This record gives sequence, structure tokens and C-alpha cells, in this order.
Amino acid sequence: MIFPGVLLVSRVLVSVHAVAIIGQPVFAGGYLNGDYDMLWAHRWGADIVSYLSYAQVVAALVLWLARGPRWLFAVSLLVTVGETGQYVAGLAGALDLHVPLGVALVAAMALTTIAVWGPQARRVAG
Repeated sequence: MIFPGVLLVSRVLVSVHAVAIIGQPVFAGGYLNGDYDMLWAHRWGADIVSYLSYAQVVAALVLWLARGPRWLFAVSLLVTVGETGQYVAGLAGALDLHVPLGVALVAAMALTTIAVWGPQARRVAG
């Protein structure tokens, strides 16, 4: 049996994580338009996105152990690995990797948010 609170925590974390990662291109765009303070916001946003990603993995693991869906843990782990690469690419200034990986991660989190609020998230792992 899935405990409703465990599923709710995962849903909220995924949703907040999605909002945070969607904000990252906004900060980067502001920087590219000449507002150099936005680079600071982009940097801090990257830290927040990373922390949310780690929390999401833990919550998804707890949900899976509570007989919830496995897919959320797998997707969360994959996104966390991608975000770690994204973070490193950003620090290295490798924009040829940083930008397309960022697009993929935003899309992945948008789709994960849609899926986690759907009925398949309530299904018991079997």
C-alpha cells in the first residue's frame, strides 16, 4: 500500500524541482541580454536545482520502498546524473554541452511533473 503522504511529498518535490529548473533559462537569458547580476542568480539557481534533485531521489526511493512506482526513482536518478553533468559543464564554460543538456533536462522535468500527477503514479509496484 502506498501511503498518501509519501506520494504527496514526491509530487511536491518534483513540482518544485520543475519550477526551479524552468527558471534557469530565464536567469541565463537575462545574463545574455547584458544583466550580469543574472549570472549570480543562475549560479544560485543551479545549486537549488541540485539540492532539489537530491531530495527528489530520496523521496522517490522512499516511495518505491513503500511499494510505489519504480519509474519515478529511475527517472529521478537519471535526471540527477544529467544535472550533475550540466553543473560541471556550466562551471567549465562548455556551452556546447550546457545549453542542449539544459533543454533536455527542462523537458524531462516537465514530463516527469505531468506523469507524477497522473494516475499511473498511484499504481502499486508489483
